[in-house]
Amino acid sequence: MTAKKKKTGARGKYAEWITDEGLIKIEGWARDGLTDEQIAGNIGISRSTLNEWKKKYSDISDSLKRGKEVVDRQVENALLKRALGYQYDEVTRELGDKLNPETGEFEEVLMVTKTVTKEVAPDTTAQIFWLKNRKPNEWRDRKDIEHSGGIATHNPFEGLTEEQLRKLADGK
Repeated sequence: MTAKKKKTGARGKYAEWITDEGLIKIEGWARDGLTDEQIAGNIGISRSTLNEWKKKYSDISDSLKRGKEVVDRQVENALLKRALGYQYDEVTRELGDKLNPETGEFEEVLMVTKTVTKEVAPDTTAQIFWLKNRKPNEWRDRKDIEHSGGIATHNPFEGLTEEQLRKLADGK
């Protein structure tokens, strides 16, 4: 008598991934910027199996969406910031001597020597990218042009037989 072997692989594997811990891992991988292909590889399944799981188990689909949304928003915000330009403070620190009132001795300490406000100019590439994606009807490179009506052509040889065309070509 032979015992049935338990099937391994993707079958039944979903159970460990629809737990709180599994869903947090999936969401984290998505937030880290991994593709669905890479996430499927981390789970140990094919991309097509992950796609089936997303359809069948809304928790998995939701975790992926939540993870991707965080990173997508961060990138959108960074792109917008770069497109518009921004300012930031650059702080320079140097070692300096400071008198310790308790010991009466000088000690080396890190001191702020200056703070300079710097400006990053707006980036035209980021602006173009933003506009082409947000307002494609106004900013895309290709314009769709519709033509109504017909196109008239005049073929003086229309209706001639092949024999007549040959005579014309031969100059007879």
